[in-house]
Amino acid sequence: MSSPSSQRTAIDRRAFMSGRIANPDPVIPPPGGEIASILVQARPERLADVEAAILAIAGCEIHARDPKGKLVVVVDAPEAGIIGSTLNTLALLPDVYTASLVFHAIDAA
Repeated sequence: MSSPSSQRTAIDRRAFMSGRIANPDPVIPPPGGEIASILVQARPERLADVEAAILAIAGCEIHARDPKGKLVVVVDAPEAGIIGSTLNTLALLPDVYTASLVFHAIDAA
């Protein structure tokens, strides 16, 4: 079996620089999952309801809680793209003011 570098074809530099070759190599997503840390700011008097809603979302765990309405949520996703949709879901929960991505990593297993 040949190595990935030996499978590449020669690329004309002028064609590449002028945009005639938009994507010379296919993008191969890394194996493994993704993990992210999200800071959620919610109404303090509704914090328990917000926590329950977050825990009902697949892959979400609450790792820190401040009675003033702040939650640190860790999201563990099996594939790419789920972190973004989960962030949007958290931001749109009732009684949530903001949901901000603080950390994101891809496990290249």
